[in-house]
Amino acid sequence: MDETKMIQRNGQTDGKGQKSAKKEKSLFWTYVLWLFGGLVGAHHVYLERDAQAFVYFSTFGGYVGIGWLRDIYRIPSYVADANNDPRFLDDFKHTVRTNRKPPFSTARFAAETAVAYLWAELYRSAIPEDEVFGINFRHLLILTPFVIALGVWTVGNIGREQGSIWVALGSAYLLYPTLPYIGDDTMWIFLMVVVSSLSFDTFSKQWRLKPRKRNSLVRRAIYLGLAVALYLSLIGCYLYFNAVITDSEGEEIKLSEAIQHFLTSPIWLDLKASLEATWNQAMHQGFWATWAQLVDLTDPRGEINAYKVLDLSQTATQTEITSRWRALSRDNHPDKIKGTEEERRRAQEKFMEIQQAYEILSKAKNRRQRRNRKSE
Repeated sequence: MDETKMIQRNGQTDGKGQKSAKKEKSLFWTYVLWLFGGLVGAHHVYLERDAQAFVYFSTFGGYVGIGWLRDIYRIPSYVADANNDPRFLDDFKHTVRTNRKPPFSTARFAAETAVAYLWAELYRSAIPEDEVFGINFRHLLILTPFVIALGVWTVGNIGREQGSIWVALGSAYLLYPTLPYIGDDTMWIFLMVVVSSLSFDTFSKQWRLKPRKRNSLVRRAIYLGLAVALYLSLIGCYLYFNAVITDSEGEEIKLSEAIQHFLTSPIWLDLKASLEATWNQAMHQGFWATWAQLVDLTDPRGEINAYKVLDLSQTATQTEITSRWRALSRDNHPDKIKGTEEERRRAQEKFMEIQQAYEILSKAKNRRQRRNRKSE
């Protein structure tokens, strides 16, 4: 069977050669999913481009949103591909006749190298540096070229192009022994990624002429779920075993140990006690009554802070407030300060803070008086 006939059958039959009743994908809903879930590949899941969806998930929108933005004008062709639009298939047949193999694409090559490099760095970072239960897991670093080849192969098999993983895998492992000569891990990984991508594009890449075997929604969900779980587990391993933070003295502390110490720190214990007290209060007094008290505690009108500025209790009378305001205004008036410019500036700020506090409390008094008159 020649290439044209194979392409004509593409999308009209399933993997067993039987007629496929495939519901057409909506351009509108694709853009909606792109807008609200595109950074994690939701629109690609809808279009059954699961590999591309996972790439977007693992790189947050095609390397921090670059692929997501590019999809603004690429989505119509994705939808046409998913629906086996006759015009799209005619253009594809013309491209296949013109090019015996897929031409070099800068965007796809950049995506292959970027994804492979990110996955390799994450994999290496996730392997525990210290022994765990007496087991040294650093020997797993030998799988780094496999992770690189997997990233190249995943991106290289998106859409109407395909290729074998073996060329990318073999070229990556050929460079694996060069680490002692290169010395720098980052440069070593980058070199393996570039060579693996170039080898895949040069010797393995070809057109996808036969239709993909369609999987059920359940099977697709299982595959995607396993891939996401594996990716998140690598992130979790890195955060638990190897991630560090730097304290004020410049010392590095493992993130897992810092979190354990935080959970026994006074600030967390006080916060935990406050949250428990708030929850118990909500159970007894009701959610809305508790919410109203929480709103009041946030000092939305600034009255609590105003009493603090004037150094008064919240039970102070208006006479006490006025007397205190006059005394503080007199003692902190900028004209009385004969010091440096910085001291006069601080005095001016303090004076303005005192005036603002008195104004807030005066307005609160007038507001309460008006409310009392209305209730009489």
